[in-house]
Amino acid sequence: MNFYSLNDHTIQASFRQAVVAGIAPDKGLYFPEKIEPLPKEFFDNITSFSNHEIAFRAIQQFVAGEIPDDVLQKIIENVLDFDFPVMEIEENVATLELFHGPTMAFKDVGARFMANCLGYFSKGNDTKVTVLVATSGDTGGAVANGFLGVDSVNVVILYPSGKVSDIQEKQLTTLGQNIEAIEVNGTFDDCQRMVKTAFLDTEITNQKKLTSANSINIARWLPQLFYFLFAYKQAKSKGKEIVFSVPSGNFGNICAGMVAQKLGMPVKQFVASTNVNDVVPKFMENGIYEPVPSKATISNAMDVGDPSNFIRIRHLYQDNFEALKENLSSYSFTDEATKEAMKKVYSESGYVTDPHGAVGYLGLKEYQKSNQDTYGIFLETAHPVKFLDIVEETLGISPEIPPQIQKVMGKEKKSIKISTYEELKTYLLEG
Repeated sequence: MNFYSLNDHTIQASFRQAVVAGIAPDKGLYFPEKIEPLPKEFFDNITSFSNHEIAFRAIQQFVAGEIPDDVLQKIIENVLDFDFPVMEIEENVATLELFHGPTMAFKDVGARFMANCLGYFSKGNDTKVTVLVATSGDTGGAVANGFLGVDSVNVVILYPSGKVSDIQEKQLTTLGQNIEAIEVNGTFDDCQRMVKTAFLDTEITNQKKLTSANSINIARWLPQLFYFLFAYKQAKSKGKEIVFSVPSGNFGNICAGMVAQKLGMPVKQFVASTNVNDVVPKFMENGIYEPVPSKATISNAMDVGDPSNFIRIRHLYQDNFEALKENLSSYSFTDEATKEAMKKVYSESGYVTDPHGAVGYLGLKEYQKSNQDTYGIFLETAHPVKFLDIVEETLGISPEIPPQIQKVMGKEKKSIKISTYEELKTYLLEG
């Protein structure tokens, strides 16, 4: 299958080319030339398939011709070696836990899938690839862990100084080897802008092969559709229409879920739940897309003022606003509302959400006010311990620190501090 640039459909690339390039030469995001629905029988009988079989069937068409089936099966085994449980916390409300991987965040799936693909593509290849990535929180740790020690791949992670949690920072600044952390004096949007500028800077790209591990990269973005299918498999027996509420920042995760819907997965609605960075909720109200500078919140991984992947969502529905509204609702919530939701869920069920999951819960409850007879699943995208200070302050409890987190806590942070794009450019050219 080929992928085309959303800016210019005549610019096309194979899966391998799109993964290695990250972004199209005209700055456009790559998008699959077609999405072939899976047979209805697949969804009717989904409970009889293993997660590995489901993932293989779902992703095969997108990588066909570039990754042989036996290699793809091995990649899926490497990526999906942990659980994705749906935990019911109240009647018709459940959470899909996506934090059972090595860095305890949903991005482990996409980062590991991409790392395995890039590792396969770089075998026997003398050319080193530099993965350049911006993070607002969990991407950095997941990418660092996924690519650690991968031959012929160096990783450079940009993160906003003082705007990620202590544990998130430890996960991306303590690994060493082929992982380098760049601490930017600015916001996530500044980091993302620097990354995009570097991709278009021929002085850099003439010397180095750059690719991105943000959700703009198809190998990071597409495999996120797996766990929506796993959740559907677990919730199908409820016999109700299913709603997914997704805490949304750069909108790659919810977009992948919508691709699962295009594959034929029955779902009534997707809810994009955001913090006060409400560009998409406003768009869904008035049809006008107006990016704004991001604001800092306690759900920092969603502090995005111009979400890259929303253009993919619009394209899924041919930029038909009415068709999009039939499938997507979007609501925004303040930090105060987020903390109240964390308290409510904990007091009523004993379940501890992280602030991002709490925003997902709020969006689901808002949608269910007028759609009561639905089974709602909100995504718990990171383990609450990754936002320890907020959990302790809000709930007055200290969650046990899991082994995945303990192993990085005592390590020394190493980062390079920069304030301008020119400093990044100098580092890349000299490194």
